[in-house]
Amino acid sequence: MIQRVSAIMSAFRGLDRALSVSEIGRRSGIPKASASRIITELIEVGFLERNGVKVGLGMRLFELGERATRPSDLKKFTLPSMAELRNATRQTVHLAVLQGHEVVYIQILRSSLTPPLPSRVGGRLPAYATGVGKALLAFSSDEIVDEILSQPLKAIGPRTITNPDTLRAQFAEIRENRVAFEREESTAKAGCAAAAILDYDGKPIAAISVSGHLDHIDLPRLGPAIATSAMALTREAARLNFTAAD
Repeated sequence: MIQRVSAIMSAFRGLDRALSVSEIGRRSGIPKASASRIITELIEVGFLERNGVKVGLGMRLFELGERATRPSDLKKFTLPSMAELRNATRQTVHLAVLQGHEVVYIQILRSSLTPPLPSRVGGRLPAYATGVGKALLAFSSDEIVDEILSQPLKAIGPRTITNPDTLRAQFAEIRENRVAFEREESTAKAGCAAAAILDYDGKPIAAISVSGHLDHIDLPRLGPAIATSAMALTREAARLNFTAAD
């Protein structure tokens, strides 16, 4: 079935805006009756849409395509600032986004002076247990925060905060100071200072952090640097009309 769906989508070439079911069947090599059934299902989920008696590519397909390019856009957008942070702090710099109840790391600039950290590009952690996650949740909607904090909060590191009231108090402080701190909440002996990058509506696009071994970094001193960098990226995001994901 997946191969047939791929063949149908590949039937649209170049400047094609709409094709008949017969043309799609001919180009894909799928019998018309089978092609018609699959096309009907693709219309129902928004991958295709009717254009009179013909069929065109649906908006859902373009929405997914935009989301697929988003990590790449974010990486390019934030890379210069992340490089400056690494050079200034000589520690590892992370870029992460919120997906569901978790943060996903999409770019990491490691420092040779930072002890090995368990984070990896594509890796996921519960948002409530990370600095980047707390920075993102502080500016997320009440609905998202309530949904996450209503679930059982499991300890991930030695000092993971699992009390919803404590986390809500931290979120309020983060909104005021624009900086989130983590101390052994996701990993033993590791900590970070993090800040959210916001769009023009104040919604979180992503978060950046400076991370290192707690014996080698002074988190309060890192706070102003990460906050300044995030605010500069927020201004640039507004100029470029870069918005938070839906």
